[in-house]
Amino acid sequence: MGAQAVRAFMSIGEVLALLQGEFPDVTISKIRFLEGEGLIEPQRSPSGYRKFTHNDVERLRYILTAQRDHYLPLRVIKDHLEEQATRPRDVSSEIPAVRLSREELLEAAGIDDETLAEMESFGLVVAVARRYDADALDVARNVAELARFGLHPRHLRAVKAVVEREAGLVEQAVAPLLRRRAPGAIDQAGETGREISGLLQKLHSALLRGSVRGVLGR
Repeated sequence: MGAQAVRAFMSIGEVLALLQGEFPDVTISKIRFLEGEGLIEPQRSPSGYRKFTHNDVERLRYILTAQRDHYLPLRVIKDHLEEQATRPRDVSSEIPAVRLSREELLEAAGIDDETLAEMESFGLVVAVARRYDADALDVARNVAELARFGLHPRHLRAVKAVVEREAGLVEQAVAPLLRRRAPGAIDQAGETGREISGLLQKLHSALLRGSVRGVLGR
């Protein structure tokens, strides 16, 4: 019983070893910082050492994944975790769909309200029920980065027009699948749409690289 009870807990070093393969940038300082921000609450031994459970590790994995893959600010991640507090004790490894308020999007993308309003005026970012999804966050971040090179939302309308035409091609290709009534037709259409989208992205990138080389005379 004693040995089993001991192994039910892990030191901060053991937790680091478990996570570093998946998250190479995680450090002991990072884990301590997340604790200081109230995102994790490991138990303490009588001598003050942190004692992490497997649930603590899964909670950390959830937080690090949300930061790395979804670029979510810690405040938003904390809200998601608090929402899960009323659910089963194990933290789900699935990151919930990103649904950011206007203020949260401004913070996460590092932009001001005027910039976001300009993006919205040209249809680059769209709110649904006053919430912004992960795609809106990605667009906002990229448009903000392009502004450093003098490319502002008004210059990017042509990019959106190209994307809309490509979306039309995907719709044209999957339309016959969507009209089928066979079981699994919708799933097949979704998979086909994703595959075509990936190929169009590769084609777009290759054509753009070629055109840029032409502009540069290379």
